[in-house]
Order: sequence, then C-alpha cells, then structure tokens
Amino acid sequence: METPIYDYLRNYAASGTVRCHMPGHKGRSCAGELSSAFSLDITEISGADSLFEAEGIIAESEKYMSRLYHTAETVYSAGGSTLCIQAMLALMKQDGRQVIAVRNVHRAFLNACALLDISPLWIMPEYSGGILSGTVDTSAVEAALKECGKPSCLYITSPDYTGRTSDIRSLAAVCRRYGAKLLVDNAHGAHLAFLPKNIHPMNLGADLCCDSAHKMLPALTGGAMLHTSCKEYVGRLKQAMSFFGSTSPSYLVMASLDLCNRYICDCIADDIADGMRSVQKLKSHFSDKLIFAESEPFHITVMAAECGYNGNELAERLRANGAECEYSDSSLLILLMSPMSRTEDYAKLTEALDTALRSARKHEPIKESFSIALPEKAMSIREAAFSPCEEITVEEAEGRICASVKVPCPPAIPIAASGEVIDRRCIELFRRYNIDKVLVVRE
Repeated sequence: METPIYDYLRNYAASGTVRCHMPGHKGRSCAGELSSAFSLDITEISGADSLFEAEGIIAESEKYMSRLYHTAETVYSAGGSTLCIQAMLALMKQDGRQVIAVRNVHRAFLNACALLDISPLWIMPEYSGGILSGTVDTSAVEAALKECGKPSCLYITSPDYTGRTSDIRSLAAVCRRYGAKLLVDNAHGAHLAFLPKNIHPMNLGADLCCDSAHKMLPALTGGAMLHTSCKEYVGRLKQAMSFFGSTSPSYLVMASLDLCNRYICDCIADDIADGMRSVQKLKSHFSDKLIFAESEPFHITVMAAECGYNGNELAERLRANGAECEYSDSSLLILLMSPMSRTEDYAKLTEALDTALRSARKHEPIKESFSIALPEKAMSIREAAFSPCEEITVEEAEGRICASVKVPCPPAIPIAASGEVIDRRCIELFRRYNIDKVLVVRE
C-alpha cells in the first residue's frame, strides 16, 4: 500500500530546502528526542495538498482508506472524532433533519448541538454497568421515528465505552423504513472492519460514521476518519468539517493515518488474530475469579462490583504493578487493548492483575441494575451552554439548570445535559462518578 503523505514529508525533510514558511520550528526541535518528528512537521506548501481542499497526496491517501473500509467516501480528521461528530451533525442541520439520539453520547455531541443549535430527541437505553453502557431497543427507535413525523436521523454510540456494540443492522433497517439517516459514533471501533467477521458500522448499514484511528489503530492522537455510504454526501464531508476544524491540521497526524493504510494491508489481520487469542487466554485464566462484560474483542471490561471488588482499587493496584487501565469506577475496570498490543503485554497484564486480585479487598458481590429518567428540560442546549454560568458543588445543584456539561474524559458521558434541571437522581449519579462540581446557569 502506498503512503503518499508520509513519503512526501520524508522526502521534503531530506531535501535540505530552506523553510521560508510556517511552522516556526523550521524542522528543528529543542529536544533531540523529537528531532525526527519536527523534521516531518510542515504546513500547506506547494505539493503538500490541503486537508479541506484535498486534490493531491491527502486525497490520494483518503481514497486508499476508503477502499479499505468499502465506503462511498472517507476523509481524514486531525481533530479526532470530535471534528467528525461536528461535521455529521452539521450535515443533518443542512438537511433539515431532526436528530434523535440514544442518551449515552459523548459530551462532544452535546457541544456540537450547542454550536449548531440542535435540540435532540432522546432515547434512553436499557442501562447496564452504569451510564456507560446499555442496549438500544429497536422498538423504541421505531416509535421515536414514527412519532417524529418529519425528516430525521438516529445518532448512536457503538461500541459504547465498555465495548458493547449495538445491533446496527437492525437499526439501519428501521431507519431505512422511515427515510431516516443512521449516524454512528464508532470512535472505539476503527478495527472492527478487519475482525474475522466484519462488524464495522459501514458494513452493517450506517449512512455516516466516525472512527478514532488513534484509539484502536497505530495513529497519533487526534487521527480520525469520517465515512459515508451515501453518494449525496460525497464531496460535502470536508465542507462540513471546515466549519469547525483548524486551518492548520497536523501533517504528523495525517501521516500517521496514511501509515495506517499500510498497517491495515500488511499486518492487521495477523495482529487481530494473535490479539484475540491473547484476550481469550487472559479471560480463561481469570474465569473463576472475574466476570467480563459482553464486548468487542479488545475491550476487556471487568464487572468488578459483581465479582466483589472495587474497580478503582483494582486500578490502583494494577498501576502499582506496571499496568495502567483505560477507566475505572467503583463498579467497572476497563482494560483497553488493540491489535498493536503484543503477547508480552498480555503476559504482563495477567501477572499484574493476578497480583492485584491477591491483595485487593473483597466485599459481597453487587449486581447493579437501574434506570434513569430524563431530567426536566428548562432551556435549549444552546441557550444553556451560552448563558452566564457559575460553578457550584453538586450538593448545591438540586433544582438548578445545567449549563455547559463538565464531566471527566474519559468517559465524558453526560448525567444532565445542558438546559436540563439537575434533580436528586442526577446528584446521586454525580456522587457515584466522583463529580464534585457542576456548571449551572446563573440565576
């Protein structure tokens, strides 16, 4: 697989050309360890193409990526899936579609709604494992689409933060019956197209989908892709992204996406096969001690509370033994691996987890089950997000209107959305997720 962006940067760095252009570092680093990276970091000079008006090496690389994912068009983002989410919603705004969203969205979705003045209709998932994970009832989706009565779209997150995937094929079929578009935040699933069974949203019927390559593929942080299967959106993705993206996107990030094409062609199938065997071996090793949530292969989600442990304590003990987790709370421990994880990584993780379990305190197993009702809506997302606000303690927040959503990332899933009235149930959830302060609209 050719790598036109990376090849251009490497050749330019070796050319000795006097850099009478940005960036100000002129290809030189103040730290020797970064010198090779700085030498490849350029701006939109002659021959280097331009991300939002791509016709040269960037467009060529994006076409390679599109072929790998079998899409009508795939474009690059150097601003992560956040930029892709903004672009997807901008397209829906241009189409005049009502956005229907499953509630366990990332805060990037809410911020995009604030910028675009979108008021989504919410579908509550059937939660399991806290607010991070839940199943989507297709009958609830159909009811929402039928009740909407105007052009609409369905926005879902799959995989969710714990690695659970939705039944996208069924959801896509429901959307087609009602002329709705299916948008998928697949930030944690760039690798799903290359599993033994292709379960990537674009293969299952999604109309628009974002992938954070940096989460599951060997790309630099911020590297993402926006895919579409619809001819009507071909040529429109970049314009939608340009509303929000920097006019100076990182060439290092784009080069890493370029190199992902080569990795996918040459290595990913073998790495996925090896990784899936290693994950299964690890899960088998702990089968009598731990309960693992249903997930795609590379999310190892431990249902800590159900096993009699505190997820945060396990995370601390893992950290002390040389393994850093993706996320923990009192109930869950999420260990996020990828096709790039090596056999020795799984061996070290197994040893660290063994040590952690030997020293961790045990309590009575707790199987949590709860449902969350939508808080009362008092203002639009945009009105609340851009209103004068103040930060107060969670204990003071009952009855106040949530302003901008301020939740930690990860997992960045809102408990109260902008414009909603914070009630006692919200406060209990804030406490559970160790959120001490919230932003509320100033009275």
